[in-house]
Amino acid sequence: MGAEHGHDHTGGQTNGKMLAIALGLTSTFLIAEIVAGIRFNSLALLSDAAHMFTDAAALAVALVAIKIGARSADDRRTFGYRRFEIIAAAFNAVLLFGVAIYVLIEGVKRIVDPEPVQSTGMLVVAVLGLVINLIAMRLLKAGKDKSLNVKGAYLEVWADMLGSLGVIVGALVIKLTGWRFVDPIVAIAIGLWVLPRTWLLLKNATQILLEGAPSGVDLTKIRATMAATPGVASVHDLHVWVSGADQPSCTAHLVLAPGADFEVVRLAVAGRLQDDFDLHHLTLQTERAACAGQEEVHS
Repeated sequence: MGAEHGHDHTGGQTNGKMLAIALGLTSTFLIAEIVAGIRFNSLALLSDAAHMFTDAAALAVALVAIKIGARSADDRRTFGYRRFEIIAAAFNAVLLFGVAIYVLIEGVKRIVDPEPVQSTGMLVVAVLGLVINLIAMRLLKAGKDKSLNVKGAYLEVWADMLGSLGVIVGALVIKLTGWRFVDPIVAIAIGLWVLPRTWLLLKNATQILLEGAPSGVDLTKIRATMAATPGVASVHDLHVWVSGADQPSCTAHLVLAPGADFEVVRLAVAGRLQDDFDLHHLTLQTERAACAGQEEVHS
């Protein structure tokens, strides 16, 4: 048997610091935007405030997830707490779904019966919101491709940034034309833009929680490559998964051909998996006979 392991927690510490700063900025502005949305009677502004609230919630959950996820494995959590970050990403996606659906329903109501909107105040607040979002996005950009949890928070800030742009355009149009129905239209557009990206985030988080094969990993090719390695008679119990948005882990049982040396075969299979599929976190079990009841792939 053999295994190769490598973990780097410095990225989590950096992500945690950036998340904390972004959370402070977002939470501070959130209160002002809620008050302004009510004061100026702008659904688009309240929609942006709702997204700002989900931003703050997502950032807070993501920050907690990183802290918990950094805990070492123990006798009860033998794989550690990395999966908590994925649960947080799924929670953020569900939260975004709820906000988007509410905005869509309320927006349709206001299109049918438009309400007066104070465009000047709406414009000022939206510009300030845009600045806050741009700063938060800058802080989170470096970590979004290394953590699905941070990516979820980044997507929420990105959606809110576009929402702020939409509110700015809507406020200018209302100010110049007096078309009140523009306000709910902007709010609905924000909701429609958010939904498909939220679905993608939820889909990715669910795939990881179900321990599905990572995107781009072809188990058929991996299995065939392993079976074709000299000294391997058959392969079974092949699993490839990720604990978070990190390097995939791979485990498999290798039934040896008669006379094959287990260590030579293991190293050969590990080398091919590393070179051909970029799989480095490996646990390979070699056997002289297959486990009972296992479906095998023969060389």
